[in-house]
Amino acid sequence: MALVVEKVATSPFEGMKPGTSGLRKAVQVYQQPNYTENFVQATLTAGLGEKLKGCSLVVGGDGRYFGKEATELIVKICAANGVSRLLIGQNGLMSTPALSCVIRKYKTDGGIILTASHNPGGPNGDFGIKFNTANGGPAPEAVTNAIFEATKTISEYPICRDLKIDLSVIGRKTYEVNGQTFTVDIIDSVDDYCNYMKEIFDFNSIRTLLSGSDGRPPLNLLLNSMHGVMGPYVTKIVCGELGAPESSTVNCVPLEDFGGHHPDPNLTYAADLVNELKKGQHGFGAAFDGDGDRNMILGRNAFFVTPSDSLAVIANNMECIPFFKQSGVKGYARSMPTAGAVDRVAKAKGKEFFEVPTGWKFFGNLMDAGRLSLCGEESFGTGSDHIREKDGLWAVLAWLSILAHTKQSVEELIKDHWKQYGRNFFTRYDYENCESGSANTMMENLNNVISSPELIGKKFTEGSKSYTVAKADNFCYTDPIDNSVSKNQGVRIIFTDDSRIIFRLSGTGSSGATIRLYIEGYEADISQHHLDAQVVLKPLIEISLKLSQLRELTGRQEPTVIT
Repeated sequence: MALVVEKVATSPFEGMKPGTSGLRKAVQVYQQPNYTENFVQATLTAGLGEKLKGCSLVVGGDGRYFGKEATELIVKICAANGVSRLLIGQNGLMSTPALSCVIRKYKTDGGIILTASHNPGGPNGDFGIKFNTANGGPAPEAVTNAIFEATKTISEYPICRDLKIDLSVIGRKTYEVNGQTFTVDIIDSVDDYCNYMKEIFDFNSIRTLLSGSDGRPPLNLLLNSMHGVMGPYVTKIVCGELGAPESSTVNCVPLEDFGGHHPDPNLTYAADLVNELKKGQHGFGAAFDGDGDRNMILGRNAFFVTPSDSLAVIANNMECIPFFKQSGVKGYARSMPTAGAVDRVAKAKGKEFFEVPTGWKFFGNLMDAGRLSLCGEESFGTGSDHIREKDGLWAVLAWLSILAHTKQSVEELIKDHWKQYGRNFFTRYDYENCESGSANTMMENLNNVISSPELIGKKFTEGSKSYTVAKADNFCYTDPIDNSVSKNQGVRIIFTDDSRIIFRLSGTGSSGATIRLYIEGYEADISQHHLDAQVVLKPLIEISLKLSQLRELTGRQEPTVIT
């Protein structure tokens, strides 16, 4: 039976501007009549343009509340718009890195990811929709801006209301819409991703590390999927392919509300993993966020590896990964707020280095141009040019490959790295759900401060420490590939000793404003490397808070999260 296309009259909603990773709003916002439909239609219209009719797309999500309903709407709207084929993860589940992998493997025209990443889920949580382009990466600003413009003028959308789809059954279904065939393939996205990881890494080497078959004690690991989408991937790859016991994994069943927890892999929200590692029974620990693109790495006794150090260590040991032996190592990159540990590795190895704004889409152009192999963000994102998204499980497999090759523990590896390159002490203070007005006032005041010529050369003293300002700006990035310009990416104050203070308003929250304060200080003296980052950076933290008047303007005396 041919499906009937119905055109539904609608009107625009305000505030549908995608952030760094799509449009994130409270679930109740998306549940408003026509809200989800409007944004999906705007995404198809502006994201695909003339390619819309006859295109193929991948659809998946992190399993959060409202995901299945949104997936069904997307299928009905895609059918009515003349899309030729959809590849959908079984039960609507697909990690963000796996979706990028599937887009690239099947050469589709892009994909739609239903996720709010590390934001809470459930009926009172957040939901999000993100569009990825044909290279597998997040849509660039030109596309997200076009989507936003389309949301302002939308007056109707087409839909096939009678189309029924069972997301739980793997297989192909075909439908007739306006005389054209519409194909829906429900796939097991774990298989495609798993097969790709087997091409990238030496699984035999990792198996030996985990089993101890080479005479060394087996590495006892603990991986926490935080009830996000990574559970099935970890179960199949780490347990099924690499032979780790099921006791090596926890919280592997995806839940719509992530078990009532915040699926953000940091020391605050993954405290249960930290506490387990403190017992000394595991030599390696990792946690993943809701959609599987972020990771946190821990060593024995909960030795914490900052994302900045994790990136630098991988950069320094790329020869341990077969993928890079075959493709060669091109450049390295990090987001602007990320500590500069990888900069030193790039310089030592004579590789090209890039500093980009926050947002994974900024790495994509560099990768597509063949100038970037490895990149990362301080917000627990690490990845390479194997796909065009950050990839939490890839990062864990990279670490296991390095541990197998070097025969060192996590702590030994990090301390040897500091000995070779020095230590970039780093911390981030998050002030979540601040009142937007006061947060914007703080940023306006900071922009006025850095505009003053008197700031350069000014000395700030806190306790026994003094810092002299060498440079101050609001970070602006010109893409070296397409020459696009991204302004106002974060207020930076850089001191003569390479210490840095950075302020940003985050684009990943669904309400209010999240203020992020980044503090970095470099130390070459090995005798100082054992010190706690919070102690070392305390003078800079106090200078930052006084300079910004953050406490006075927001009323916040303490951050929500410290990493």
